[in-house]
Amino acid sequence: MIQAGSARTTDDIDLLIEITPENEAKVIEALLILPDKAAAELKPGEIGQYGVVRVGDEILVDLMKSGCGVTYAEASRDALTFMVEGVPIPFASPKTLWKMKQTVRAKDIPDRIYLRELLQAQGITTESATNPQPEHPLIRWWRRLRERRRTSLLL
Repeated sequence: MIQAGSARTTDDIDLLIEITPENEAKVIEALLILPDKAAAELKPGEIGQYGVVRVGDEILVDLMKSGCGVTYAEASRDALTFMVEGVPIPFASPKTLWKMKQTVRAKDIPDRIYLRELLQAQGITTESATNPQPEHPLIRWWRRLRERRRTSLLL
């Protein structure tokens, strides 16, 4: 979202990856650059098996098989590549992000609003891929509790 121009901060980095044992092994090896070496706990095939695997290192990294049904193969078709410290890095396009933000999570609503305005300014019409239902009250309660705990730990 930040690369698409949104000012929203994030708690983690989401990586949508191609699910092959060889590619998962490369991703795991690349994440070993992080200081706690948490990725060493992973085995190739686990991302494909579980769908999403969180690597809890100094930086939180979510390794994803798909996001809202969007796979790496689909996202890579219109990915935008940016140079970061001399390395070409593919990012999901705003159109792909729009598809990936069709969730029931309350935190995705501002992202959808931002992306809708961005895409419409580019002449691209947006329709919800799904019709998200409001987030369940118990889930909202859990998120608020978790956020309060996180905030109190920082004080």
